[in-house]
This record gives sequence, structure tokens and C-alpha cells, in this order.
Amino acid sequence: MTLRHYLRPTAFVDAPFGHDGKVARLAGGMLWFAAVERVTLDGDRRVESELVPVERIEAAAAVLGAEAERAWCNLTAPRPPLKLRERIVRLDQPQVVAILNVTPDSFSDGGRFEEAGAAARAGFDMAEAGAAIVDVGGESTRPGAKPVWEGDEIDRLLPAVAALAAGGTAVSIDTRKSAVMEAALGAGAAMVNDVSALTFDGRSAEAVARAGCPVVLMHHQGTPETMQVSPAYAKPVLFAVYDWLEARIAAAEAAGIERSGIVLDPGLGFGKTVQHNLDLMNGLALLHGLGCPLMVGASRKRMIGALSAEEAEDRRLPGSLALALKAADQGAQLLRVHDVPETVQALRVWRGLRDAALTPG
Repeated sequence: MTLRHYLRPTAFVDAPFGHDGKVARLAGGMLWFAAVERVTLDGDRRVESELVPVERIEAAAAVLGAEAERAWCNLTAPRPPLKLRERIVRLDQPQVVAILNVTPDSFSDGGRFEEAGAAARAGFDMAEAGAAIVDVGGESTRPGAKPVWEGDEIDRLLPAVAALAAGGTAVSIDTRKSAVMEAALGAGAAMVNDVSALTFDGRSAEAVARAGCPVVLMHHQGTPETMQVSPAYAKPVLFAVYDWLEARIAAAEAAGIERSGIVLDPGLGFGKTVQHNLDLMNGLALLHGLGCPLMVGASRKRMIGALSAEEAEDRRLPGSLALALKAADQGAQLLRVHDVPETVQALRVWRGLRDAALTPG
């Protein structure tokens, strides 16, 4: 029998006042929870689950073993801010990461920002609207997309990256290729967002480690060309993603990347059915047990269309906001979105509600 225990925070409360010892703070953020769902898998099969009150979880974790004790510590440990050159991005509240695709074929905004000046202006507008980071990509990774030669990718994105960085914007580079990472980081980018979690290019982990910059490791299954062809998992997807990301953290650390600079993304839509995506969103808080900040990219994804009469990409703003707030309600620190002003406004209202709840009456 191969048993593995997972801990998922649940029973969230508005405020901790009057609940000393009965609630815990999630990852140093603005959420408190009163219970943990302890889920046990035997190999690939879920065999048991139990709701454990917070006041009993430390003792329960000690009985379950070092793995559970580590997960409990990770759930309650604050996440240090991300250092993006001279910019500091705090992770004690949700932040917006703006999507800026300088591609002709991205699924939602392909072709809008191919011209360097238009891309830079769009990036500055996103930052002015409240995005903490602008994530620039030069290769579409939508389902069915073909790879782009690294030279073309560099030519597409470098002017926008250089202009935005020179203007003081915190820039992330969305790429799978080490040569593109190095060129963009040299032009002023300060974070790498790799949808392959440093598996596509054998030199990418070395490039990130040498730069000493934060990196986003995203779960995926297959390649963009094939990932949506009957995706399936041996174990429930939430736990499969947890295990896979745990292994990628270990690989990144072995390559010399500091754990404090690792961000995790569950990879909605990358080798997942609609049901898989919904399971991940509903169980997202479990991933805090890995001890790294979470970035969620649900903006305009096909799952929204699937749940709302197959609305086109440009009509998925309400669904995108619903998923963004669901992620915030489970402690996600970074929300990667197309619609920056609208998401920033939604989060400001969310933050106002949290501030009111956390102000003693």
C-alpha cells in the first residue's frame, strides 16, 4: 500500500477575531480558514478524506508524517515578495499580470499588437491601469499552435520588452526557449513565464538560474499541437498536478533556482478537459501546500465558452472575472488576464470587502 496524504484549506472565515487557535492564515495573505480537508490516495486512487479542524491539524500532520507536516507549514508560511529588478511585487494580496501577445495567432488577441509601438503603448496602458507585471509573449501556445523559430520570436518581442523595461514597467517574458529568455532578460525583462515548466529546452533552467530571476512553472500535458487531444490523468487531476509541480520545483532547485523565486501555475486548458479545469479551480487552495505563490491564467479560456453557450473569446469578460475572483478567494497571488482595468476594479472591490471584514468593529 502506497499512501499519500494531501491537505486542502477549506472552511474560510471572514476574519480571525475571536477565533484564536481555531483559524489559520493562508500563505500570509488576506484569507483565514478553519479546517483542512485531509485527502489520502493509495497510489492513483482516492481512498479517504476527512475534515480536520485547524486546532487539531498540527497533531494530525505529525501522525501522518513529514510530508503532511511540510505541507501544513507551507500552507501557513507567508510568501516573500517577488523582486523584479528595481520593482517589488508584494504577494500578501492578489496582483494582476497583464497578457501582451506580440503574435499574429494567439487565441484571443493575435495580431493586435504585432507592431512594436502599439505593443509598448498597450503595455504601458496595462501598467497604468494597475497591472503589477506585463507578461510579453512572442509565440502562441494555444491548442494546435505550431512552434516558432527562436529568432523570429526574439524579433517579435524584443522591441516591446526593451521599451517597457526602459519605461519602468515590470516585464515578464512568456517563452519556452532559453535563447529567447536570455535575449529578453538582457533587454530588461525581470521574470520568466515558461508554459513548459523548463522542460522544453534543456538550457532553460540554467538560463534562469544564471539570471537569478523569478520563474513561473506551469503544469502542462503534451505540446500545444497535441495537448487537447483527449487529455486524461491516472489519478484525480488536482493531485496529479500537485505531484507534477512538486517534481518540477525539485528539478528547478537542483538546477540552482532559488525556491523563493518560483511561482506555480496549474495550467488551465493545457492538456485539460473542461471538467479538469473546474476541478482545479474548485480545489486550487490545495496547491498552496507546495509552498510557492500561485498564478492563475483563466482569462477568456475555452472553459468559459463551454459553460456559456459557446461565447466567442471577446465576449468572455464576465466569465473571466468570475474565475479571477474564485482564484482570489482561494489565495492565488497572481492573476494573468487580458482585461486589466476590469479585473483591477473587481479586485479593488474584493479588497475593500476583505479590508472591511478585517477591520475590528
